[in-house]
Amino acid sequence: MSHSHSHILSRNRHNSRKNILLAFMLNLGFSIIELAGGLITNSVAILSDALHDFGDSISLGMAWYFEKISERKPDARYTFGYKRFALLGALINSAILLTGSVIVIFESIKRIVHPEEVIARGMFGLAILGIVINGFAVWRTRHSSSINERVVSLHLLEDVLGWIAVLIASTFMMFFDLPMLDPLLSIGISCYILFNVFRNLRATFNIILEGVPENIDLATLKNRILEIPEIRKVHDVHVWTLDSQYNLISLHIVVDPEKMSTISQRQAIKQQVKKLLNQNHIDHITIEIESSDEKCSDCNLL
Repeated sequence: MSHSHSHILSRNRHNSRKNILLAFMLNLGFSIIELAGGLITNSVAILSDALHDFGDSISLGMAWYFEKISERKPDARYTFGYKRFALLGALINSAILLTGSVIVIFESIKRIVHPEEVIARGMFGLAILGIVINGFAVWRTRHSSSINERVVSLHLLEDVLGWIAVLIASTFMMFFDLPMLDPLLSIGISCYILFNVFRNLRATFNIILEGVPENIDLATLKNRILEIPEIRKVHDVHVWTLDSQYNLISLHIVVDPEKMSTISQRQAIKQQVKKLLNQNHIDHITIEIESSDEKCSDCNLL
């Protein structure tokens, strides 16, 4: 892996950790404001959201902790390092989002059947504050390449959308008797969040099960390698990622015997392949060079 790319990955992880910590502090602080506001406005919806946000704060704190662990260097226990620990934060956050969204849907259905009166003007003021605070946190995390931070951003987006729904509902309820509007909007937002949760879970499980990274086309990559004149065949190719950012590959390349007779020839071929793979977002590379007259026990693999 090139030094510049390693520096970029390290900087990205550091920024992710800072953004998650900021999101945790904002979420915890606003949860306290919500609790007071819910009591003042006599809004069960806002009190419920305050408890939900306290739960979010716990999950955000855990996400920050796992992101910090993921920056540790490789050791005798984890020879590839701790990068995959960041996935634990993503899984925990996804589970909380999934559970919270399902609870909100059931609570919203109950409120459609039995509407509850609230102080709409108080809800309106809290909604504006919620949009500003959570919107700022979403803006800080919106372009992350880390799955952990993307799930955190989804948490915050859920809160922003929820407060937009509260803002719209409270505005209408100040002028019209429409108590059913709030739970209907909540159901719509929860369905949107569930869709994104399942999409992030699919990406997370692809990493855990060591699937090919989404940003790598394996067939195209093999064809690019075969364009190197000295290489006759590529096989036993395995590509996976530790955390959606740090990608790895191991492969066998087959070369004519006369083109790999010296150490310098073999090194030159390896350097060409490594340069190509680095350009295709692969960081950790293991290459085995074989002669075309050599029989490989793994030749039936990809």
